[in-house]
Amino acid sequence: MARVVLAMSGGVDSSVAAHLLKEAGHEVIGIFMRHGEESSEVCKVDSSTDTALPVLGGLASGRADHKQGCCTASDAADARRVAAAMEIPFYALDLQADFRRIVDYFVDDYLVGRTPNPCIKCNHWIKFGRLFDYADGVDADYVATGHYARMIDGQLHRGLDGNKDQSYALFGIRGDRLGRMMLPVGDFEKPEIRRIAESLDLGVARKKDSQEICFVTQGHHSDFVKARRPELAGTTAGEMVTLDGTVVGTHQGYEAFTIGQRKKLGVALGVPHFVVRIEPDTRRVVLATKEHLGSQTLLAKEANWLTDDLSGELSVQIRYNGSPHPAIVHLDPSERDSFRVQFESPVDAVAPGQAAVVYRGTQVIGGGWIEHSGEDLQCFAGGDV
Repeated sequence: MARVVLAMSGGVDSSVAAHLLKEAGHEVIGIFMRHGEESSEVCKVDSSTDTALPVLGGLASGRADHKQGCCTASDAADARRVAAAMEIPFYALDLQADFRRIVDYFVDDYLVGRTPNPCIKCNHWIKFGRLFDYADGVDADYVATGHYARMIDGQLHRGLDGNKDQSYALFGIRGDRLGRMMLPVGDFEKPEIRRIAESLDLGVARKKDSQEICFVTQGHHSDFVKARRPELAGTTAGEMVTLDGTVVGTHQGYEAFTIGQRKKLGVALGVPHFVVRIEPDTRRVVLATKEHLGSQTLLAKEANWLTDDLSGELSVQIRYNGSPHPAIVHLDPSERDSFRVQFESPVDAVAPGQAAVVYRGTQVIGGGWIEHSGEDLQCFAGGDV
């Protein structure tokens, strides 16, 4: 029997994960990762037990406007009720200071014309970062979550349910931690997970999946960015232009746009146009028709490789709910931190700031963060995979 630290978000997936781990004979410790003040009261740790299982502290102040996802007071209450029903010890990690790093990254990326992915950063920095710190502090053998992904022979693979697969969001896990990861729900399809929850009479059996960025509580993400950087008011507004430089309109801030966006452009051009480039220096948002949206190459940096074996037929996925695209991956021979992707055919809306995750079949090979795309990228000398 192993001691397992399980991230419990209050949702159906992590709740059933707790059951599956217990059923397998493991000693499970439930952890709720507290991001804001709203969940403070329900997440308080029993002082009579926290000396045995210390909670990692953080800043006392924080945001109180989280509305959905994995950090609201109602989520914490749901997680506590499930833990109590399963007789699992339940503790909270105060991660408000860590989470501010996620928020700052989100805001900063939009202000340099990129499209951030805070959920992936949260997985890398917090869920499989600080959670391992906690696990080490309580002598736990494994860290588990409710992600739809699988560990097969010590390697990370897609989840069985192709509609819910979350392996894309886990590419940045440190390779030396793969052997200590457990992903109990990855071998199930979502409907079966809900049926298990119903059979256990868990109150979260029909709880909706989180679909939102948990700290953007209302309105558009650009409203959140402006609220966090009020000193920049008006400084990101500029022109909407076509590829030839023709001015076709104005915008109130380029942080409101992302590559591939078609709706809510604020201009009517007769035929559908898409955002193909964002230029923070000129404050221009560049529009073009669909035939100009595709890219056959991209450059990714901050690479993380989960295996040294990069042979075989590879594919690359460039967005969370996207499909993998057959590709050749070229490594920088002098720096494994960078790689170039050559797709078999053009791929639409390659957005700087998003992740490019490399697969061999269902196995996650690794990935990196898209720096830019375009046909002017030159292959690295050598290093072809």
